[in-house]
Amino acid sequence: MRASFRALKEMDVAARSGLVASSFDGLGIEGLVVSKAVNIRWLSGFTGSNGNLLLTADASILVTDGRYEEQAAMELAAAGVHAQVEISRQPWAPLKTAVGSLKRLGIESHHLTVDRLAALASAFPSAELVSVGDVIDRQRQTKDSGEQSRLELAAAIADEALRLTAPNILAGGGMSERSFARDLENHMFDLGADGISFDTIVASGPNSARPHARPSGRTISPGDLVVVDFGAAIEGYGSDITRTFVCGAEPTAEQSDLYQSVRQAQAAGVAVVRDGVEQLEVDRACRDFLKSRNLGEAFVHGTGHGIGLEIHEQPILSVHSVGILLANQVVTVEPGAYLPGFGGVRVEDSVVVTRTGCTPITLSPKGLVPTWQSSQPTT
Repeated sequence: MRASFRALKEMDVAARSGLVASSFDGLGIEGLVVSKAVNIRWLSGFTGSNGNLLLTADASILVTDGRYEEQAAMELAAAGVHAQVEISRQPWAPLKTAVGSLKRLGIESHHLTVDRLAALASAFPSAELVSVGDVIDRQRQTKDSGEQSRLELAAAIADEALRLTAPNILAGGGMSERSFARDLENHMFDLGADGISFDTIVASGPNSARPHARPSGRTISPGDLVVVDFGAAIEGYGSDITRTFVCGAEPTAEQSDLYQSVRQAQAAGVAVVRDGVEQLEVDRACRDFLKSRNLGEAFVHGTGHGIGLEIHEQPILSVHSVGILLANQVVTVEPGAYLPGFGGVRVEDSVVVTRTGCTPITLSPKGLVPTWQSSQPTT
């Protein structure tokens, strides 16, 4: 196996509640109801589909239903989190005593539906509900060493799965987009992934001009451009990589020109990434390069995004970005150019932001006809 398939580092999940609680004074709240499932997982380790977490300065209470009684206890213990677990069919009832005399209660307004907000207001009539928006999402942007090790392992598994699967395209195709996607996913599971991080994209020929095409029954044929965008997941932490190949033939001059333009745009964006850089600059570097190749109108999406427990999380790298990159964020850089009737190209890597630049964690070779080093070990 690759060296990247090493043991995972520990995560200090228990410390995260204190980190959030330390922001209460600045937010003007005395407690916080966490309702977004991925944020509950980040704070407690609980992965169930139903739950609410109340944080106060000195307590954490997780409320879920009877399906998850044993699971909640096991997952919180595994994460080292000492929180009270309440099992109830009424999500807010067990929190009434804990909320007690709290006058200002924070809520994740960016996540709550109108109906759930009304239910909260009814359950806690003496507390003022204060929107804290995406405060936890923003705190999740920078990744500790344990989180990075999971992202690195997920990326290494995806790299290895592609190495095992890509010859089916490079040798001349003959299989459908859907079959190739399933083979790629099966390899990721065989290599130890516990999930895929999003629906795999395999788009060939004219389908490659659609950035988020779903794998179809179309047979991948010699001469096709093939965009493959996929990722593995380890303990909820996902990877994200895109490579574009040409199937079973020498690339045409037009295919090579399009590919080299996108690849160089991607390299320009990666070169900008470092701690303290305006997020907008990464998008600008990629977009300006493609504009210089008369492909500005062919780049129809943002340049990248953060990855972690969500495959699309803050920061978002686009023409609308506000803010700076921070060390230990993990972001993608993925420009593309799409020409309807001809095909499309996208090249994407995931990188860890550092003080002086960035470190890629997706390492698959690039090129329309890539080659893997013969010394690259197999699993």
